Amino acid sequence: MSTRTVEMALATPGLDAQGRPNRLPLMAVSGTSDDEFGAEHMLVNIGPQHPATHGVLRLVLELEGETVIRCIPHIGYLHSGFEKLGEYRHYNQIIPLTDRTDYLSPMANNVCLALAAEKLMGIEITERCRVLRVIACEMSRIISHLVWLGTTGIDLGAFTPFLWSFYQRERIYNLQEAWTGARLTTSLTRVGGMMADVPEGWEAGLRDFCQTFPKTLDEVDTMFTRNSIWCGRTQNVGILSAEEAISYSLSGPMLRASGVDYDVRKDRPYLGYETYDFDVPVGEHGDIYDRYRVRLEEMYQSNRILEQALDRLGRLKGAPLNTSDHRAILPPKSQAMSDMEAMIHHFKQVMEGVPAPAGEAYMGVENPKGELGYYFVADGTAKPVRWRIRPPSFINLACLPKLCEGALLSDVIAINASVDIVMGEIDR
Repeated sequence: MSTRTVEMALATPGLDAQGRPNRLPLMAVSGTSDDEFGAEHMLVNIGPQHPATHGVLRLVLELEGETVIRCIPHIGYLHSGFEKLGEYRHYNQIIPLTDRTDYLSPMANNVCLALAAEKLMGIEITERCRVLRVIACEMSRIISHLVWLGTTGIDLGAFTPFLWSFYQRERIYNLQEAWTGARLTTSLTRVGGMMADVPEGWEAGLRDFCQTFPKTLDEVDTMFTRNSIWCGRTQNVGILSAEEAISYSLSGPMLRASGVDYDVRKDRPYLGYETYDFDVPVGEHGDIYDRYRVRLEEMYQSNRILEQALDRLGRLKGAPLNTSDHRAILPPKSQAMSDMEAMIHHFKQVMEGVPAPAGEAYMGVENPKGELGYYFVADGTAKPVRWRIRPPSFINLACLPKLCEGALLSDVIAINASVDIVMGEIDR
């Protein structure tokens, strides 16, 4: 009995010696022959034109019936080239590129870039700047997890929590827009400070969000946590042990859901996170359900951090926002128009950029999807010789074949959603 393989866009031009179409070497799977029971294996594409694969990710699945034998992720449809673009820009000019990597948490990306450049240049930021950056990071964590929560619910057939989560996300977007003038590409930070302080009345808006947001999380908890359909689709599916998670270099909720208590905010503190009171949720079984519980609890904890940061911000009212060294950050416009030295600093920064001493620096922060790291190599000019990104989505994606093997085809959608990837970080 001959083997009949279903192929979808896998053949290369030309025929082999037997007159059959050539195939890509990567797709040469060993299990395409009939097994002892006469079952046939099938190659099927999930994505990129699929709502659960972000419009860019393509998963080639080898199936035996409805069981996944092999999963091959295909990436590389964006061709962004962020790291190479950064080598031709001043450090502050790189910040808009970070908006477009993980575009679900742009403000947290902005903060990481500024911290990396400041570490390279030896710049100390003000206390008010630290607090505002903490607020930016925790707002980003909440909106990123809300997108994950809502879209994963839709992937598994639950529509109402999507509306709840996106409504709350919209409230934070309104706050982002009031602060930065943009909803998605914020470009919030500057080396040595921030692009702007929060406007009048902004803190009251954020405090109102912090007081009402947990009610939505409670509703989601009621809807999902003990729901038999949700539990059946997520418990004991896509299991990854602690040892496997560490060997794949996972980070963030993916790592903590497998039982590994590691959070950059606690283990390598930055921005004064060691002075905030919050807990790090850790799972036990490493399945989709634990990843859901970890992300849900992280939103509660981020809300706690935001309330503490707002209290500190109130005590720092009127405190300086940016560093006083105008060789590193632009002087106020009024000062640049009236003081010759300030005007010179302004001109040199705009035309030449801020030079960094020769050397290298790495800065890692706890982003919503895991540890985001920026690595700079400098040669004494205002542009980096090399800019390297450690993107959590790209590294977390590596475990997807392991999670999918042996699962059912319907489980692949849930497993892929549980990894929480964003393609801007992957094909960067």
